[in-house]
Order: sequence, then C-alpha cells, then structure tokens
Amino acid sequence: MINALARKLINFRGGTPRWLIFIADLVMITGSLILAYLLRFNFSIPVNEQERLQSIIPVFILIRSVFFFVFKSYAGIIRYTSTRDAARIFFMLLSGSVVFGIINIFRFIQIEVYFLPISIIILEFIISVFALIIFRIIVKSIYAELRLPASERTDVIIYGAGEAGVIAKRAIDRDAGTKYRVIAFTDDDEKKKGRFIEGVPVYHAKTRLVELLRANSVKHLILAIQHIAPHRKKEIIETCLQYDTKVLHVPPVSNWINGELSFKQIKKIKIEDLLGRDPIQLDIDKIKSEVTGKTILITGAAGSIGSELVRQLISFHPSRIVMLDSAESHLYDLDLEIREMQKFPFIESVIGDVRNPERMRNVFKTFRPEIVYHAAAYKHVPLMENNPSEGILTNVLGTRICADLANEFNVHKFVMVSTDKAVNPTGIMGATKRIAEIYIQALNSKSNTKFITTRFGNVLGSSGSVIPRFRKQIEAGVPVTVTDARVTRFFMTIPEACQLVLEAGAMGKGGEIFLFDMGDPVKIVDLAKKMIQLSGLTIGKDIQIIYTGLRPGEKLYEELLATEENSLETYHPKIMIAKVREYDYESISSNIRELIGLFDTQNNELIVKKMKEIVPEFISNNSVYSSLDNKKVET
Repeated sequence: MINALARKLINFRGGTPRWLIFIADLVMITGSLILAYLLRFNFSIPVNEQERLQSIIPVFILIRSVFFFVFKSYAGIIRYTSTRDAARIFFMLLSGSVVFGIINIFRFIQIEVYFLPISIIILEFIISVFALIIFRIIVKSIYAELRLPASERTDVIIYGAGEAGVIAKRAIDRDAGTKYRVIAFTDDDEKKKGRFIEGVPVYHAKTRLVELLRANSVKHLILAIQHIAPHRKKEIIETCLQYDTKVLHVPPVSNWINGELSFKQIKKIKIEDLLGRDPIQLDIDKIKSEVTGKTILITGAAGSIGSELVRQLISFHPSRIVMLDSAESHLYDLDLEIREMQKFPFIESVIGDVRNPERMRNVFKTFRPEIVYHAAAYKHVPLMENNPSEGILTNVLGTRICADLANEFNVHKFVMVSTDKAVNPTGIMGATKRIAEIYIQALNSKSNTKFITTRFGNVLGSSGSVIPRFRKQIEAGVPVTVTDARVTRFFMTIPEACQLVLEAGAMGKGGEIFLFDMGDPVKIVDLAKKMIQLSGLTIGKDIQIIYTGLRPGEKLYEELLATEENSLETYHPKIMIAKVREYDYESISSNIRELIGLFDTQNNELIVKKMKEIVPEFISNNSVYSSLDNKKVET
C-alpha cells in the first residue's frame, strides 16, 4: 500500500514543488552549519559559542538563500539530476562561502572578531556540498526504483571502457535511466579489467563477454569504441546474436547534437557492419595526381555508385565535376547535398540520357571532360531479362556513344563500372555489360584515350539490392523472400567499391579489366537470418523466410573470373588485372551495329541470339532464352 502511494506521488506531473526543495536545502545547510560547529568543538559547543551561533544562523540563511535564488538550485527536477546540477551546487555554495570570508575580513578590521571561524566556513562548505548532492542522488535513485524496480529494468553492457563508454553510460542514466541499467563495461584492454567506472565493474571482453551474456539477461550491448577493427566488431556482433542480445553503437562524435550524446542517438547495428572489412589503403598521391584540377564527368551520377564517386572525388579537389543522369529527382537531391552539406560549388548537374548521341555530344563539347567515370547502366537482372531491347540501348549503345565521344574529344581516361555478372553471363544484364567491356577494350587499341574497366560484385545498400528489400520486408512484418537456400553473392560496401574504382582508374594504363577482391561469398539466406536477428525478431515465430525460386537470368554463384581467364597482381592487394583475349575493333563494332539495329524489330529472340553470337559463353539460366542455347548445341 505504501509502495502504491509512493508511485502515485512520483507520477505527479508537476514534479516536486520548488518551495519544498528550497526548504529542504535550507534545512540541510543549517544542519551542516551546526554539524560543523559540533566537529570544530568536539561535539561540546561552549555556551558563548552557542549564543553566537543562534545570532549567526539568520544571517547565514539569508546569504545562502540569496545564492539559492541566483543559481536557482531549487529549480532543477531532482529525478533528472546530472553532473551539471552537482557543479551548480558546488559553485553556489562556494560563492556563499567566499562571501562569508569577505565578511570575516571586514568584521576583523572593524571589531577584530570573525563572523564565522575559517575552520567552520570550510567544514560547513564541505558538509553542505556533500549533503545537497547526496540528497539529490538518493531521491533520484528512490524515484527510479519506485518507478521501475531494478528487476524490471533492461540490462545493458557497454563495450568500451574509455571516454566514449563513460559518456554513453551517462547518456543512458540521464535520458533512460528508469528503463535501463548498465551492469558492466567490457574492454579488450586487459589493463582496465577489475576497475570500476561510476560504480560499474569493468571486465575483459575477450575472456568474460560470453560469460556475462550467458549469466545475465542482457538485452543490449552498446559499442562505444569509435575505431574498432571490422573483424573484431563482427566477432562481437556474432557473439551477441547467439544470446539474442541486440547490438547498438555510439555514433561518431561529429554526429552528436551540439557536441553532446543523447540516448536516442545510440542506434542499432546494421547488417553492413557484419559484412564490413578492414579499411582500404589508397595511394592518395597517385589519385590526387590524376584528378586534382581536372574536369570530371560522371554518368549515372545519381545512382549508388555514381553519387558516392562524386562525394569521394570532392576531397581530391577537381576543378569541376559534371554530374549526368536521367533521374531528375535523385540528381536534384544530390546537387543539394553537394552544395549545402559538402560545400563544393564547382559542380554541374546535367539531365541527359547516355543513349542520346546529340545530347551527349553537347555535354562533351561544352564541358570538355578530362576523365570520365561511366556508371550509367541498367542493373536489375529480372527486369533486363524481360526487356533485352532496352538493356542493349543503355548498357551497350549508351557505353559506345560515351566511349566514342571520349575518343573524339581526347579524354585522358575513361573508367567503366562493370559487374561480376559479366563473367560467364547467364542473363541479359550480364551479357550487355560484357559486350560493353569488349567494345571499350577493342577501342582502347586504336585510341589515345585510356579505356579502363572495373569489375566487382554486389554493393551493400544500393538501390534495389537485397539488403534494402529484406529491410522493408522485416519492417512491414511480411515474410522475407529468398530465391534459393544455396544462393551466394559477393558483397562490398559502396564507399569501398568507389575507393577501388578511383584507385584502379589512377593506376590503369588502358585496356585493363580490373578485378576487386570481394572477400568471401555470403549465403543470402544467412544474410536474411542475421538481419532478422539484428531487428530483435525470432525466425519462425515473429517472421518467416520463404523460398521463391531463382528468377530468370540469375546464378546460384557469382564469379569474378571466367574459366578462360586468369589474373595478374597489381601493387594494390585488393586489385587484380584480368587477362582476357583481345578483340578486333572492326569486327566487334560491326557486331554491335547489327545488335543495336535489331532494336527496331522489338524481337527479343533475335536480339538475344545476336548477343549469344557476340558472347559465346553467354548461357541463359532459368530463362525462356535457354532454348537458344539448346539450338546452338544441336547445331
């Protein structure tokens, strides 16, 4: 019954009345003064000092009250007491004690009698600081316990016993202390184990984390180390997933609002954090020498790769970046971001279609780019399988138009963004990209422009890719769809892919197909399971995984090298050069003209048949065009 009454009191919306806090503070500082006298005289105050004390108390209370009003110590909400409130109390009491000291000086000059003995002033100050702060801490703790008993709070572990970890704990205590309880700090630094931070023990993460997760019902682990190796982060996340512990992370200091961390800024870990790798070491000087002071054209600039290329190129100070795309809204958003957030004014946003030769000629003639990054392409496998005529227009004709103009206007380098799906293609999209690769390779042999191809796998989080689709399905609570339990893919983050594109472009001498080290392939079904776990859901209970079967043109496994190809190492450990057979420019050019000419027929079978002639290794998979391969075999 008493507990119920207490809960009603703490739920009072107006909080504790200010006058009540004011009176409580006056009582405590008066008690502190009396205790100081008792300590000063060994708990036996002489009669004359007792009389003196009685005459001093009213003046003492008046002076302290003035500073209570000046510093408004009574105005704070006690249940949200923070270190700032403690500092305010300290300086408020110190100011009053300084005034007592000044009064002492004047009194001694006038009548050679102190208002308050120096020892009493010091003792009273120390006792009052302790009393007022402890009072607030006790009230805050009682409030928290009555509001939500410790047994009902969510247990939290903070990984990182450094400054960021301490700040994270204080943010939790300040913003969500009634709901969460930090039970431990963990850190990989063995020197920190056995210590306490604000009353919370520190454990060695590598030896004790599993034990802590097993022994406690830990709902959240907060990563509070700003620079943690990707492989270590992955280990921690994988460990937490085994015990149904959600992993959160403290954002970089630069993202804190007004330089202060709030609990709401501590976010969930994303699947990208599980797939990330060690940072790429770039040859910054080489890239600078290539792009600094140059005019750069990026096609497909509003896409995932194109927009990140823009962001990364800014740091190398090109003289101008021309961003070209046919997607008006996305290009507009990128333009605003670059001008307002990146503060880079030397950009031109051009609406244009790489398939339009007149428009592209005008772009090259107007801006005279010295380097072209060709990222414009149709990339979605199932859509291209149903629309091969559009696929050849953008991926083949669009590339030919841009490459021919680069040759005509003496562009220094032309870097094409390709895909691992161009290796032994099984779908229209991969085949169109392979044809585009062949064309610029052949053109390189007769041009002063250096034509370079970069080939890599899936990029995490790009529009239409598997991760955004899974995320939407999980948020909507609908089943997560996976094509086949055996499907694997290579993954790379968008920034990582773009860094390697810049590096390959800088090192390329013309005619190369650069391959990127994509790491180990990832099973898509494992990706889906981990995303569900990271969302705090249970597979089979909260959400289902269903298998829909391979879509037309899809592979079970992606490749970066065809069987006829091998690779050469470069100075960069993550970049290799594919050794591929050379093609005669006149022959491939003639074949592409025939292929593009078939667009007018809108006969998909004729178009795909011609593509298979140009790329003999193009064998359709799970597609209506598989019959063309059967005919080829019979022939």
